[in-house]
Amino acid sequence: MKRVAILMGSESDRAVMEAAIPYLEHFQVPYEVHVMSAHRTPDRVIQFATTARDQGFRILIAGAGMAAHLAGALKAHSSLPVIGVPLPGGVADGLDALLSTVQMPKGVPVATMSVGKAGAINAAVLAVEILSLEDDTLQERLEDFRRKGAKL
Repeated sequence: MKRVAILMGSESDRAVMEAAIPYLEHFQVPYEVHVMSAHRTPDRVIQFATTARDQGFRILIAGAGMAAHLAGALKAHSSLPVIGVPLPGGVADGLDALLSTVQMPKGVPVATMSVGKAGAINAAVLAVEILSLEDDTLQERLEDFRRKGAKL
């Protein structure tokens, strides 16, 4: 079963990142939520990233604030698509996280969403779009979602 992992740098990020869950559930995409930090638990991040594909994950959604290195750390150790969600707080209420997430070196892409809950929701929808490339049922659900104004 193709799964999505929602990862966040700390427990305090949960309120923002959980905005993605109703969308994944709406599309009936299995997911797991994990808390791990690129700075506080780097070995755990590496272990997760290097084994994610074998565990059945197909897309990693990573939310982090301030220095926001989680998405990049995951991408450094995985060839799976990584979608970064910069979280509010820090400089200019998330500008630092946005820049940290979007400024990846060439050849190491992280798809970066907007700061905050809208970014978490868009990350879930983008994950579904990617998965729908090989899943006609998901494609049909996406078309219905769009006909309804991209709202649940």
